Amino acid sequence: MPDVQALVNDFISKLKKRKIEGSHATARLAAELLRSVISQQRVPYTNQAGSLIDAVKAVGEQLVAANPVELAVGNIVRRVLHIIREEDLSLTTASMAGLNLSPVSDDEDDNQKDDHSVLSAAVVAAAARSALRPPSLQTLLEDLPNSSAIPRTSSSGGDSEGKSKSADKSSRTRKLKHDVIEAVNELIQDIDTCHEQIAEQAVEHIHQNEVILTLGSSKTVLEFLCAAKEKKRSFRVFVAEGAPRYQGHLLAKELATRGLQTTLITDSAIFAMISRVNMVIVGAHAVMANGGVIAPVGMNMLALAAQRHAVPFVVLAGSHKLCPLYPHNPEVLLNELRSPSELLDFGEFSDCMDFGSGNGSPLLHVVNPTFDYVPPKLVSLFITDTGGHNPSYMYRLIADYYSADDLVLQRKPAPGN
Repeated sequence: MPDVQALVNDFISKLKKRKIEGSHATARLAAELLRSVISQQRVPYTNQAGSLIDAVKAVGEQLVAANPVELAVGNIVRRVLHIIREEDLSLTTASMAGLNLSPVSDDEDDNQKDDHSVLSAAVVAAAARSALRPPSLQTLLEDLPNSSAIPRTSSSGGDSEGKSKSADKSSRTRKLKHDVIEAVNELIQDIDTCHEQIAEQAVEHIHQNEVILTLGSSKTVLEFLCAAKEKKRSFRVFVAEGAPRYQGHLLAKELATRGLQTTLITDSAIFAMISRVNMVIVGAHAVMANGGVIAPVGMNMLALAAQRHAVPFVVLAGSHKLCPLYPHNPEVLLNELRSPSELLDFGEFSDCMDFGSGNGSPLLHVVNPTFDYVPPKLVSLFITDTGGHNPSYMYRLIADYYSADDLVLQRKPAPGN
């Protein structure tokens, strides 16, 4: 089995060198890496969930720092942390149910009430003791056999009980890791199938003889449009080329190959063509907690044109792109600048870029941002793998995937540091 730290270092290196880009690829690989981390993490008898959470946070902090603009990596780290908390709570609830820790009804006799009173007192005492160490409901449950007033008939019986308790601890440790790994496997499967889940909804939104406008290249948009074509919908697609990387050229070619009527336009022609369009359908790099969208550069211009002509602006995004942070959070890096060589040829403009001004600065500056931010007021509808949602509902949808304790991934410093 490969060393986990070697896998982490390799993934960090690829993120820093931009050998892995895009929300789908980074999300899937991050989930697989965290699955390996959990699988090889040694878990103590006490505070098992806390041990897994610390291990995932330690790795997640490094991954996010390697390329902060790939928000999907941080999303997956927080999703896995939420999974650990949920699985630990599920096991704790099951353990409490096995101990019959339920409220006493009025129909029960006095003896049953006395028994439950003793057990409840034991629970309270265990909770009080646990306050002196890192809080863990699991620790509270492990203290119950010692706290309960259960007579011991012999020393051999006590030894047997101790062995049983140790076996239960080991079994619960394996159960927690197994359940977490199974849940992470389901998360990876959701990432793999998100395109198909979103595409299944295409026929509900695209109608006969409509004109659809999109910008750049997105696999989610491609599958969405092709799914509508397979359902015998006849429509035309306008594709804005998405300069300076011209990803729209690739999408236009793929759409035409699959038999869709496609028209390629320049980005500067968007406002001129928008009056002929029935709907704008685009992909996203990330969806923020306020319903704002981080998308390829030029998307805000397209959203403004759609609003000006009252054209619905629809955003397709898998659940791994839903980010629990807000655009103003300091952890969020909304943009990065790409190489000026995507805009111009250095040989042709070398004389303008010489340090000829006398003050040590070039005469020509080139700025090539990667992303745009589209505010929620410009978005008409989000379509995710769980269905269609209004921008105002996104914060509630995002809350189902994340825990408030995991929004900041930096680990708390140890006492005394």
